[in-house]
Amino acid sequence: MTTFAALYTDEDMSVLVATLLRSRGLDVTTVPEQTTLGKTDNEQLEFATSLGRCILTHNRVDFERLHLQYIKEDRQHSGIIIVPQKNAYEVAQRIGILVSTLTADEIKNQLLYA
Repeated sequence: MTTFAALYTDEDMSVLVATLLRSRGLDVTTVPEQTTLGKTDNEQLEFATSLGRCILTHNRVDFERLHLQYIKEDRQHSGIIIVPQKNAYEVAQRIGILVSTLTADEIKNQLLYA
């Protein structure tokens, strides 16, 4: 049985994306739900990791840099999925396909593009 990754959307991701992913049966939480609005990207990644959640973002540049920093420092994270800014339905579809294909363990410490 596949264990789906638990997800955490950063503040740039539409709340509708979370709603759509939940309708697919995925475990998703958001920045507003966690009251982490205004935290830095590094703080968001650390928070997602503390919850064992893969972070979903549109912010390619900063999260690619953070991923490389984590590798350099031999630190662990629960995964980063970067999605281009499209309408919420397409974003949710891309994420849904990716997380239904890979287990949480396969996503851990990976930088993925949906």
